[in-house]
Amino acid sequence: MAEVILALDLPRSDSALALLDRIPSLEWVKVGPRLLTGAGASFVHELRRRHLKVFMDLKWHDIPNTVAGAVEAARDLGVSMATVHTLGGLGMLERAARAAGDELALLGVTVLTAHDAESYGRAVGRDQVDLAAEVCRLAGDAERAGLAGVVCSPQETALVRRTLGPKALIVVPGIRGRNDPSGDQVRVSTAGDAAAHGATHLVVGRPILHAADPAAAFEAIRAEAACASA
Repeated sequence: MAEVILALDLPRSDSALALLDRIPSLEWVKVGPRLLTGAGASFVHELRRRHLKVFMDLKWHDIPNTVAGAVEAARDLGVSMATVHTLGGLGMLERAARAAGDELALLGVTVLTAHDAESYGRAVGRDQVDLAAEVCRLAGDAERAGLAGVVCSPQETALVRRTLGPKALIVVPGIRGRNDPSGDQVRVSTAGDAAAHGATHLVVGRPILHAADPAAAFEAIRAEAACASA
């Protein structure tokens, strides 16, 4: 069954912790740049004290030595999953994978959900881009480097699953209800569709963060994912 990760895309640690108190069945949380920059490592320690699994999504993309050091720091914090950006190249990915060892599941971010073919083409200096092919190419680099899996949009999940086989972790953001606005994410889908296509983890933020009853919204998404995975 695909597990649901709550994206704590909030500006303050106190509001994040207050939200967590309202969702007692939660097991996974994602901590990104906004919250981690303000709250620091002590916030990660608090999440671990609450027996939550932490997905640190900082998409490291730097020289190999710097990224390996960041991965080691995340591993030592007790983080369960973390991300590097596959555009950092095979050498960077290999060093990062060695630093993660068996204690930290390291994922390669492929193409951000905010991109369509035109915007990604501009970013990498190409006139023509096949996003699905690009995601699979980068996923292949992650696999060759020894990463545990990848992050991709819901629209490429089935293709990535066929490319990487049954064991790889596939973490999918951009999860929305069928009638929810997509916001600044372009390539989105429902929890049920992403789970049915092979996602192992679903990252959900706004549909839960903005819900009148966050616990009910979380349980509904988890139930939808479970039905699709059955």
